[in-house]
Amino acid sequence: MQYFNKERETMSADERFVLQSEKLVKTVKYVYERQKPYREKMDAMKLKPSDIKSIKDLYKLPFTLKSDLRGNYPFGMMAADRKDLVRLHASSATTGKLTVAGYTQKDLDVWAECAARSLVMAGADENSIVHVAYGYGLFTGGLGMHYGAEKLGAIAVPVSAGNTQRQLQLLTDFGADIICCTPSYVIYLIEEMEKAGLKPGKDIKLKGGCFGAEAWTEEMRSEIERRLGIRACDIYGLSEIAGPGVACDCEYKTGMHFQDDHYYPEIVDTETLEPLPYGEHGELVITTLDKEGMPLLRYRTRDIASLDNTPCPCGRTTVKLKKITGRSDDMLIIRGVNVFPSQIESVLLKNPSVQPHYHINVDRVNNLDTLEILVELSPEAFSDKVADVEAIRSKLAAEMASGISVSAKITLVSPGTIERSEGKAKRITDLRKK
Repeated sequence: MQYFNKERETMSADERFVLQSEKLVKTVKYVYERQKPYREKMDAMKLKPSDIKSIKDLYKLPFTLKSDLRGNYPFGMMAADRKDLVRLHASSATTGKLTVAGYTQKDLDVWAECAARSLVMAGADENSIVHVAYGYGLFTGGLGMHYGAEKLGAIAVPVSAGNTQRQLQLLTDFGADIICCTPSYVIYLIEEMEKAGLKPGKDIKLKGGCFGAEAWTEEMRSEIERRLGIRACDIYGLSEIAGPGVACDCEYKTGMHFQDDHYYPEIVDTETLEPLPYGEHGELVITTLDKEGMPLLRYRTRDIASLDNTPCPCGRTTVKLKKITGRSDDMLIIRGVNVFPSQIESVLLKNPSVQPHYHINVDRVNNLDTLEILVELSPEAFSDKVADVEAIRSKLAAEMASGISVSAKITLVSPGTIERSEGKAKRITDLRKK
């Protein structure tokens, strides 16, 4: 079995508990002394750093919200001295201020190691060529996997997002064996490869990839692996904690191995915020255990998932993050029913007559929510025969009603109709907000 850091990735439960507890105690003392927002929260709760003696005391600590970061924009949440910060990242914001995260060199080194561990899970080694098609810049994706590849000793190709024809040329000419990008973009690349007559295994040498930055389903993974002939790994990260590499799954696909020697995960009830046991679905909450630039205590990610601590055949003993099913702030409430885009995608991709390109339109007509799903027909199913299209639409509508418990209007469109994304896919238009 191949590991990047076998000692850390295969620790016993007792060893991991001791390490996590030691780091948490130090982190709480550090943030109390150096981050005014946390000191004020803890003082209001009459909570002292000395009250935190092990990882079991984590529940006593206050939550951190994205609004805390925006309210202290840009540097109010930084713990390290300005002279010790070497990089700033920020998450995209459609409204309001960016959420800024500061990194020291140690923070970047830790992040690079976690990204390297993830690349190994995807099948990479020091001889690999890693094609990084995440965006570079304030977004953490590109630079995160770039430095992970270099930490591994592999060759990083910093192609960034966009310019799809150049991507195909570089994949062909350089012979990269690992690719990193969003799952929706790799589907687009696959389509363009097929149009150009490029054959996986012959013209395209890819054998593995790390895909993340947006929710995607097991059906999407199967589609990518089938058409590209690679191991498609789910990778997780976020700017506020660290970019891609916080968690990633291995070849056994039992869940994403959380790098819990550096970042500690919890699942809490979305309503009560009480911690939930392994296997229960709720909101993912993360605490950084040794970050210097901007440590975060119990950061509410808004991502909906569950944790699994059962053994993995790969030998790693880290807790596993099950696939993100959606975000609490992306959840659609349609006529009183909670619907996640990933549920819709899962239904669509089980039907061979359509492709993994879709868009969701939500509106309100006469005080009633309406749901329309535009989805592309597969080239094989695309036909002028009205009866065939109607049969596909009828079958898909029934499958959707069963799968998400809400009726939806299914609009079938021709292949290539729905706009492709070279970054994160934009899946939803909610006209109720206008």
